[in-house]
Amino acid sequence: MVKKNKEHKLGEEKRKFNPVFDTLVYAILIGVLLITILPVMYVVAVSLTPYTEIARNQGIVLFPKDITFEAYEVIFGKKDFWNGMKITIEVTVFGTIANLIVTTLFAYPLSRKGLPGKSFITKLVMFTMIFSAGTIPTYLVVKGTGLLNTMGAYIVPGLVGVSNLIIMKAFFENLPEDIFDAARIDGCGEFKVLTHIVLPMSVPIMLTIGMYYMVSHWNTYMAAVLYVTDQDLQPMQVILRRLLESSTAEVSVDVVVPTETMRMAAVCFATLPIVVVYPFIQKYFVKGTLAGAVKG
Repeated sequence: MVKKNKEHKLGEEKRKFNPVFDTLVYAILIGVLLITILPVMYVVAVSLTPYTEIARNQGIVLFPKDITFEAYEVIFGKKDFWNGMKITIEVTVFGTIANLIVTTLFAYPLSRKGLPGKSFITKLVMFTMIFSAGTIPTYLVVKGTGLLNTMGAYIVPGLVGVSNLIIMKAFFENLPEDIFDAARIDGCGEFKVLTHIVLPMSVPIMLTIGMYYMVSHWNTYMAAVLYVTDQDLQPMQVILRRLLESSTAEVSVDVVVPTETMRMAAVCFATLPIVVVYPFIQKYFVKGTLAGAVKG
């Protein structure tokens, strides 16, 4: 018996320190890293590269010799851009808060076993993941509710993401039932259980779902095109698109800031907040995603 245990441990050590397997794994990881990081390097490099260097290298630049911030200066110099930035920040902040509140108040009851009609409501929610109303019916609903040309047009139509709702519901279902029973014995109602017990235990899932909603709001484009014609309510993404279109129309051989540089600068600026925020919540993001997995 002892001999078998020793052989088993030796076999595990051999598998653990297999040089061929380790080399293959590291090679795959390096390949994935390069595939991921090279496009990012290209975007950042082109956004900082003068027109002459881009032309000399036929548009392929990873390490610019000369650096220019002219594209960013053009973007930041537009008054419309700062107004669009203000709208985008407001939509992102208030929209994410509203999404989390409504999604939580929807997911928590669905996670409780004693909810009347729980099965029917869950199937009804899942139905919307398969069959959506489409653009025209959604537009008619937004128009009929008086949300056209308002900030609500960015938030209300996507107030609850079904996939996010399912993930949060599964997370709540995975919480120990004994905690809920003890709280009810102590006289806590369901709302107090939610606010004083469930939410403090749900930081990972809240940050995870919040990240999903935040990215969606930050990248708002189609909602602005469909529901908002007021120029003062246009978000940053629409302003950047309009700026790029105008720079394309005005391009000439003597242009100082090429269209490609402007485009890449817009991409860098639009993605910067997400890149900055994500590392700080990464551990919660992974934990929340795994914890919110549907039980088998």
